[in-house]
Amino acid sequence: MNSFKDREDAFEKRFARDEELQFKVQARGCKLVGLWAAELMGKSGSDADDYAREVVISDLEEVGQEDVYRKLAGDLGEIANESEIRQKMEECFAAARDQIINEI
Repeated sequence: MNSFKDREDAFEKRFARDEELQFKVQARGCKLVGLWAAELMGKSGSDADDYAREVVISDLEEVGQEDVYRKLAGDLGEIANESEIRQKMEECFAAARDQIINEI
């Protein structure tokens, strides 16, 4: 009985850790793509950081990354098309995953 409880506790801890890591990857990816978009819009310094925070917050609207895409597409307008934005999102989220894994 104790062994089962230990395994259950270990599973719950691992699940919580995995969820936390996924949250960090998502937030970091949003920040990176936000900084990219800010640069395209001519923002720098604290303005770029503020915009990146807006992108991170936009990700809390719904599950998945469509809310982030809509934010970027709306703000970038003609500066970047859908495929450019989606490609950059993929790159940024992959980079974020690598960064978070390397920080562990």
